[in-house]
Amino acid sequence: MALPAVTPYPMPTAGELPANRVDWKIDPARAVLLVHDLQNYFLSAFDTSASPVTELLAHTARLRQWAAGASVPVVYTAQPGGQTPAERGLQQDFWGPGLPADPHAAAIADAVAPGPGDTVLTKWKYSAFVRTDLLERMRELGRDQLVITGVYAHIGVMMTACDAWMQDVQAFVVADAVADFSADDHAAALRWAAGKCAVVTTTGAVLGEG
Repeated sequence: MALPAVTPYPMPTAGELPANRVDWKIDPARAVLLVHDLQNYFLSAFDTSASPVTELLAHTARLRQWAAGASVPVVYTAQPGGQTPAERGLQQDFWGPGLPADPHAAAIADAVAPGPGDTVLTKWKYSAFVRTDLLERMRELGRDQLVITGVYAHIGVMMTACDAWMQDVQAFVVADAVADFSADDHAAALRWAAGKCAVVTTTGAVLGEG
């Protein structure tokens, strides 16, 4: 039930993305940037010197810079280490005990670490909305778009995008700022999101680079 070792794979390009069913556009005045579970523990499944992690971190860092310049709030999720079986719930059955009680494992990767004014939510389930106040925070800010980066694409990223849709929040999955257990899992998550609940986009498109 430990995390699988991820074989490096190329990050998808714009030409490889699935067709979107909707034509939503990101409006910085409506958006929140979500950095989903980019903790050292989850990144340890990858070769951090190879694709897709090199692009994942570089692109997420660029999106954080965009958010700062566009006055887009940045929210992080981070699962706590040393959870009890009661806190883990059914995640225990699928993934075992989860993060160890180790501050380094639980820390968000230095390349995308939170800055002053960013929000870090304690995350317990696949969706970033479950047992957090993410939705309430967004409503208080008058925001109804969520730009999603992080890991893993076919688990928490996809479930968060779906949950956003169910809350009438427009989700944007940044295809080259998420990563997964394999290229197939990554592609499947993008196809499902584009067809069911979100816009699949790229870092360049969010930044207005064409």
